[in-house]
Amino acid sequence: MNGFKRVIAVAVGVTVTSAASLLAQTTSGFEPATNIGKESLPAGPLVYTAYAIVWLVLIGYVFMLWRRLDRVEKELREVAARIGSGKRA
Repeated sequence: MNGFKRVIAVAVGVTVTSAASLLAQTTSGFEPATNIGKESLPAGPLVYTAYAIVWLVLIGYVFMLWRRLDRVEKELREVAARIGSGKRA
């Protein structure tokens, strides 16, 4: 669970950092009419941040499943050893 909390903390940090950079990029007032016909994507950093968060959460989830699977395999080996030796718990 500690690893999952770390992934969430990194995702929140990335979000806050990108939001701060977006606020720093905003301009006050109107833009001149020379930008007519130019394409811009002001939501680009938000899209990158969203993808980063999704990947970080996915990696955290896979890591959590991997650790749980290791625990289950360890318990199965212990049970198989008990059955093989004839001990009962």
